[in-house]
Amino acid sequence: MLNFNKTYVLPFKFNIPNYTQDFLNQTSVFKRWTKFFKRYLYLTFKGQKNLEIFSILPKHKSILWVNISAPSLGDSLMDLSSRVMLKDKNVDLFTSKKNAHIYIDDRIFSNVYTKQADVNHSKYDLVIVDSYSVRSISIKYKITPDAPFIGMFGYYNGPEVNRILFSFHQMNHLLGYIKTEGEINISAQNSIAISREDQRIVNSMDLPTKFIAIVLGGEWDYRTYNQWDEVIEKILFNDKQTNFVFIGSSNAKDIAKKLVDQFSKSKHLIAWVDSVLIKQHRSLNKLKFYCVVMADSCMHLMQLIPHHSTLR
Repeated sequence: MLNFNKTYVLPFKFNIPNYTQDFLNQTSVFKRWTKFFKRYLYLTFKGQKNLEIFSILPKHKSILWVNISAPSLGDSLMDLSSRVMLKDKNVDLFTSKKNAHIYIDDRIFSNVYTKQADVNHSKYDLVIVDSYSVRSISIKYKITPDAPFIGMFGYYNGPEVNRILFSFHQMNHLLGYIKTEGEINISAQNSIAISREDQRIVNSMDLPTKFIAIVLGGEWDYRTYNQWDEVIEKILFNDKQTNFVFIGSSNAKDIAKKLVDQFSKSKHLIAWVDSVLIKQHRSLNKLKFYCVVMADSCMHLMQLIPHHSTLR
Protein backbone atom coordinates (compact mmCIF):
# COMPACT_ATOMS: atom_id res chain seq x y z
CA MET A 1 0.00 0.00 0.00
CA LEU A 2 2.75 2.46 0.95
CA ASN A 3 5.35 1.05 -1.47
CA PHE A 4 7.79 0.09 1.27
CA ASN A 5 10.06 -1.43 -1.38
CA LYS A 6 11.06 2.11 -2.36
CA THR A 7 13.46 2.00 0.57
CA TYR A 8 15.68 -0.63 -1.05
CA VAL A 9 14.76 -0.87 -4.77
CA LEU A 10 16.68 1.44 -7.11
CA PRO A 11 14.32 4.18 -8.40
CA PHE A 12 15.56 3.89 -11.99
CA LYS A 13 15.53 1.04 -14.47
CA PHE A 14 19.27 0.46 -14.86
CA ASN A 15 21.38 -1.44 -12.35
CA ILE A 16 24.43 0.01 -10.60
CA PRO A 17 26.89 -1.47 -8.08
CA ASN A 18 25.14 -1.80 -4.73
CA TYR A 19 25.09 -3.75 -1.47
CA THR A 20 21.34 -4.01 -1.15
CA GLN A 21 21.23 -7.67 -0.19
CA ASP A 22 23.85 -7.19 2.52
CA PHE A 23 21.82 -4.32 3.94
CA LEU A 24 18.61 -6.36 3.94
CA ASN A 25 20.37 -9.26 5.64
CA GLN A 26 21.87 -7.05 8.34
CA THR A 27 18.98 -4.68 9.10
CA SER A 28 15.68 -5.77 10.60
CA VAL A 29 12.43 -5.20 8.74
CA PHE A 30 11.02 -3.45 11.81
CA LYS A 31 13.84 -0.88 11.84
CA ARG A 32 13.54 -0.23 8.12
CA TRP A 33 9.77 0.01 8.25
CA THR A 34 9.84 2.39 11.22
CA LYS A 35 12.14 4.84 9.43
CA PHE A 36 10.11 4.66 6.24
CA PHE A 37 6.77 5.18 8.03
CA LYS A 38 8.16 8.10 10.02
CA ARG A 39 9.19 9.83 6.81
CA TYR A 40 5.90 9.04 5.12
CA LEU A 41 3.92 10.47 8.04
CA TYR A 42 6.07 13.61 8.18
CA LEU A 43 5.52 14.28 4.47
CA THR A 44 1.79 13.85 4.97
CA PHE A 45 1.68 15.94 8.16
CA LYS A 46 3.48 18.83 6.45
CA GLY A 47 1.11 18.74 3.49
CA GLN A 48 3.87 17.74 1.09
CA LYS A 49 2.66 14.31 -0.01
CA ASN A 50 0.53 15.62 -2.89
CA LEU A 51 3.33 17.93 -4.07
CA GLU A 52 5.66 15.05 -4.88
CA ILE A 53 6.22 14.58 -8.62
CA PHE A 54 8.45 12.20 -10.53
CA SER A 55 9.72 14.11 -13.56
CA ILE A 56 11.67 17.25 -14.32
CA LEU A 57 9.78 18.90 -17.17
CA PRO A 58 10.67 21.70 -19.63
CA LYS A 59 8.43 24.07 -17.66
CA HIS A 60 10.64 23.65 -14.59
CA LYS A 61 13.09 26.42 -15.38
CA SER A 62 13.93 27.69 -11.89
CA ILE A 63 15.01 24.98 -9.45
CA LEU A 64 16.19 24.88 -5.85
CA TRP A 65 18.31 21.84 -4.94
CA VAL A 66 18.36 20.97 -1.22
CA ASN A 67 21.45 18.91 -0.39
CA ILE A 68 21.78 18.58 3.37
CA SER A 69 21.26 14.95 4.44
CA ALA A 70 24.75 13.54 3.87
CA PRO A 71 27.19 15.84 5.70
CA SER A 72 30.51 14.67 4.29
CA LEU A 73 32.26 16.62 1.56
CA GLY A 74 32.66 13.49 -0.56
CA ASP A 75 29.00 12.52 -0.41
CA SER A 76 27.99 16.07 -1.29
CA LEU A 77 30.22 16.08 -4.38
CA MET A 78 28.97 12.69 -5.50
CA ASP A 79 25.29 13.33 -4.81
CA LEU A 80 25.39 16.63 -6.72
CA SER A 81 27.57 15.35 -9.57
CA SER A 82 24.62 15.01 -11.97
CA ARG A 83 23.87 18.75 -11.78
CA VAL A 84 25.70 19.06 -15.12
CA MET A 85 22.60 17.52 -16.72
CA LEU A 86 20.64 20.63 -15.69
CA LYS A 87 22.79 23.11 -17.58
CA ASP A 88 19.73 24.51 -19.39
CA LYS A 89 18.02 25.32 -16.05
CA ASN A 90 18.48 28.07 -13.50
CA VAL A 91 19.52 26.11 -10.41
CA ASP A 92 20.23 27.35 -6.88
CA LEU A 93 21.71 25.22 -4.11
CA PHE A 94 20.86 25.04 -0.41
CA THR A 95 23.52 23.16 1.52
CA SER A 96 25.54 23.11 4.73
CA LYS A 97 28.04 25.81 5.70
CA LYS A 98 30.69 23.10 5.74
CA ASN A 99 30.29 22.30 2.04
CA ALA A 100 29.07 25.59 0.57
CA HIS A 101 32.55 26.83 -0.40
CA ILE A 102 32.94 23.97 -2.90
CA TYR A 103 30.20 25.40 -5.11
CA ILE A 104 30.80 29.16 -4.92
CA ASP A 105 32.24 29.33 -8.45
CA ASP A 106 30.11 26.51 -9.81
CA ARG A 107 29.07 26.56 -13.47
CA ILE A 108 25.59 25.21 -12.75
CA PHE A 109 24.54 26.68 -9.40
CA SER A 110 23.65 30.35 -9.78
CA ASN A 111 23.41 30.92 -6.02
CA VAL A 112 24.53 28.93 -3.00
CA TYR A 113 22.59 29.33 0.26
CA THR A 114 23.17 28.08 3.79
CA LYS A 115 20.48 30.14 5.56
CA GLN A 116 16.79 29.67 4.91
CA ALA A 117 16.08 33.39 5.37
CA ASP A 118 18.30 34.23 2.39
CA VAL A 119 16.29 32.18 -0.11
CA ASN A 120 13.62 33.83 -2.24
CA HIS A 121 10.99 31.12 -1.96
CA SER A 122 8.60 32.53 -4.56
CA LYS A 123 10.80 32.08 -7.62
CA TYR A 124 11.10 28.27 -7.82
CA ASP A 125 9.14 26.03 -10.15
CA LEU A 126 10.58 22.91 -8.55
CA VAL A 127 12.61 21.74 -5.56
CA ILE A 128 15.02 18.81 -5.75
CA VAL A 129 15.32 17.20 -2.32
CA ASP A 130 18.28 14.95 -1.64
CA SER A 131 16.29 12.49 0.50
CA TYR A 132 12.99 12.34 2.33
CA SER A 133 14.64 12.65 5.70
CA VAL A 134 12.78 14.77 8.23
CA ARG A 135 15.54 17.37 8.09
CA SER A 136 15.47 17.78 4.32
CA ILE A 137 11.69 17.88 4.06
CA SER A 138 11.55 20.35 6.95
CA ILE A 139 13.92 22.71 5.12
CA LYS A 140 11.96 22.37 1.90
CA TYR A 141 8.72 23.09 3.74
CA LYS A 142 10.08 26.17 5.51
CA ILE A 143 11.60 27.67 2.35
CA THR A 144 8.89 26.97 -0.19
CA PRO A 145 5.92 24.98 1.21
CA ASP A 146 3.81 25.11 -1.95
CA ALA A 147 6.35 24.21 -4.63
CA PRO A 148 6.33 20.72 -6.17
CA PHE A 149 9.37 18.58 -5.45
CA ILE A 150 11.17 15.48 -6.57
CA GLY A 151 13.57 13.27 -4.63
CA MET A 152 17.02 12.09 -5.62
CA PHE A 153 17.24 9.29 -3.10
CA GLY A 154 13.66 9.82 -1.97
CA TYR A 155 12.69 7.00 0.39
CA TYR A 156 15.69 4.94 -0.72
CA ASN A 157 17.78 4.59 2.41
CA GLY A 158 20.41 2.23 3.78
CA PRO A 159 22.03 0.20 0.99
CA GLU A 160 25.53 1.30 -0.04
CA VAL A 161 25.67 2.32 -3.70
CA ASN A 162 28.01 4.00 -6.14
CA ARG A 163 26.71 7.50 -5.38
CA ILE A 164 27.96 9.10 -8.59
CA LEU A 165 26.26 6.51 -10.77
CA PHE A 166 23.16 6.75 -8.59
CA SER A 167 23.05 10.53 -9.03
CA PHE A 168 23.45 10.40 -12.81
CA HIS A 169 21.03 7.53 -13.40
CA GLN A 170 18.39 9.08 -11.16
CA MET A 171 18.73 12.44 -12.90
CA ASN A 172 18.50 10.70 -16.26
CA HIS A 173 15.35 8.96 -15.03
CA LEU A 174 13.82 12.23 -13.81
CA LEU A 175 14.57 13.88 -17.17
CA GLY A 176 12.82 11.07 -19.06
CA TYR A 177 15.81 8.89 -19.95
CA ILE A 178 17.36 11.37 -22.35
CA LYS A 179 20.54 9.27 -22.42
CA THR A 180 21.21 5.55 -22.73
CA GLU A 181 22.62 3.43 -19.92
CA GLY A 182 26.01 3.35 -21.64
CA GLU A 183 26.10 7.10 -22.18
CA ILE A 184 25.41 7.71 -18.50
CA ASN A 185 28.01 5.20 -17.33
CA ILE A 186 30.64 6.88 -19.50
CA SER A 187 29.80 10.48 -18.59
CA ALA A 188 29.15 9.99 -14.86
CA GLN A 189 31.91 11.75 -12.95
CA ASN A 190 32.51 14.44 -10.36
CA SER A 191 33.14 18.01 -11.40
CA ILE A 192 34.22 21.17 -9.65
CA ALA A 193 34.95 24.70 -10.79
CA ILE A 194 38.14 26.56 -9.92
CA SER A 195 38.57 30.31 -9.87
CA ARG A 196 41.55 32.40 -10.91
CA GLU A 197 42.21 33.01 -7.22
CA ASP A 198 42.39 29.25 -6.59
CA GLN A 199 44.91 28.92 -9.42
CA ARG A 200 46.93 31.86 -8.11
CA ILE A 201 47.19 30.26 -4.66
CA VAL A 202 48.39 26.97 -6.12
CA ASN A 203 50.95 28.71 -8.31
CA SER A 204 52.33 30.49 -5.25
CA MET A 205 52.95 27.23 -3.37
CA ASP A 206 56.20 26.48 -5.22
CA LEU A 207 55.47 22.79 -5.59
CA PRO A 208 57.83 20.40 -7.41
CA THR A 209 56.75 19.53 -10.93
CA LYS A 210 57.09 15.80 -10.33
CA PHE A 211 55.72 14.22 -7.18
CA ILE A 212 53.40 11.65 -5.68
CA ALA A 213 50.34 13.13 -4.02
CA ILE A 214 48.88 11.12 -1.16
CA VAL A 215 45.32 11.90 -0.14
CA LEU A 216 45.15 11.40 3.62
CA GLY A 217 42.28 11.05 6.03
CA GLY A 218 38.65 10.21 5.48
CA GLU A 219 35.21 10.85 6.92
CA TRP A 220 34.92 7.39 8.46
CA ASP A 221 37.72 5.52 10.23
CA TYR A 222 36.65 2.12 8.95
CA ARG A 223 37.09 3.28 5.36
CA THR A 224 40.34 5.17 5.90
CA TYR A 225 43.73 3.73 4.96
CA ASN A 226 46.40 4.36 7.60
CA GLN A 227 49.47 2.41 6.51
CA TRP A 228 50.97 5.18 4.42
CA ASP A 229 54.29 4.96 6.28
CA GLU A 230 54.84 1.50 4.80
CA VAL A 231 54.00 2.77 1.31
CA ILE A 232 56.38 5.73 1.61
CA GLU A 233 59.20 3.55 2.96
CA LYS A 234 58.97 1.18 0.00
CA ILE A 235 58.91 4.02 -2.53
CA LEU A 236 61.87 5.78 -0.90
CA PHE A 237 63.78 2.50 -0.83
CA ASN A 238 63.65 2.51 -4.63
CA ASP A 239 64.15 6.25 -5.09
CA LYS A 240 65.23 8.46 -2.20
CA GLN A 241 64.63 11.60 -4.29
CA THR A 242 60.90 10.99 -4.67
CA ASN A 243 58.79 14.00 -3.73
CA PHE A 244 55.58 13.55 -1.75
CA VAL A 245 52.75 16.02 -1.27
CA PHE A 246 50.13 15.24 1.37
CA ILE A 247 46.69 16.65 0.66
CA GLY A 248 43.38 16.37 2.46
CA SER A 249 41.02 18.20 4.78
CA SER A 250 41.10 18.82 8.53
CA ASN A 251 40.55 15.16 9.41
CA ALA A 252 43.99 14.40 7.92
CA LYS A 253 46.04 16.80 10.06
CA ASP A 254 47.11 14.24 12.67
CA ILE A 255 48.24 11.56 10.24
CA ALA A 256 50.06 14.18 8.11
CA LYS A 257 51.99 15.45 11.14
CA LYS A 258 52.84 11.90 12.16
CA LEU A 259 54.24 11.11 8.72
CA VAL A 260 56.23 14.35 8.51
CA ASP A 261 57.74 13.64 11.93
CA GLN A 262 58.45 10.01 11.05
CA PHE A 263 60.27 10.96 7.84
CA SER A 264 61.83 14.14 9.18
CA LYS A 265 65.19 13.30 7.58
CA SER A 266 63.64 13.50 4.15
CA LYS A 267 63.44 16.93 2.54
CA HIS A 268 60.95 15.76 -0.02
CA LEU A 269 57.73 15.72 2.01
CA ILE A 270 55.28 18.61 1.76
CA ALA A 271 52.18 18.69 3.98
CA TRP A 272 49.40 20.46 2.11
CA VAL A 273 46.67 19.34 4.50
CA ASP A 274 43.89 21.63 5.77
CA SER A 275 45.70 24.63 4.30
CA VAL A 276 43.84 24.98 1.01
CA LEU A 277 40.39 24.24 -0.33
CA ILE A 278 39.55 21.15 -2.32
CA LYS A 279 39.03 23.40 -5.34
CA GLN A 280 42.66 24.42 -5.11
CA HIS A 281 43.69 20.77 -5.12
CA ARG A 282 41.85 20.61 -8.44
CA SER A 283 44.10 23.41 -9.73
CA LEU A 284 47.04 20.99 -9.86
CA ASN A 285 46.23 20.41 -13.52
CA LYS A 286 49.05 22.82 -14.39
CA LEU A 287 51.61 20.25 -13.28
CA LYS A 288 52.85 17.85 -15.93
CA PHE A 289 53.81 14.85 -13.80
CA TYR A 290 51.28 13.82 -11.24
CA CYS A 291 50.34 10.63 -9.50
CA VAL A 292 47.58 10.17 -6.97
CA VAL A 293 47.69 7.52 -4.28
CA MET A 294 44.64 7.14 -2.11
CA ALA A 295 42.23 4.96 -0.18
CA ASP A 296 38.59 4.29 -1.07
CA SER A 297 37.46 6.84 1.52
CA CYS A 298 38.78 9.62 -0.74
CA MET A 299 37.98 8.23 -4.18
CA HIS A 300 35.77 11.23 -4.95
CA LEU A 301 38.91 13.37 -4.96
CA MET A 302 40.62 11.11 -7.49
CA GLN A 303 38.09 12.11 -10.14
CA LEU A 304 38.67 15.79 -9.48
CA ILE A 305 42.47 15.89 -9.71
CA PRO A 306 44.23 15.29 -13.05
CA HIS A 307 46.79 12.53 -12.66
CA HIS A 308 48.87 10.07 -14.60
CA SER A 309 48.11 7.04 -12.46
CA THR A 310 46.20 6.00 -9.37
CA LEU A 311 47.38 3.41 -6.87
CA ARG A 312 44.76 1.89 -4.58
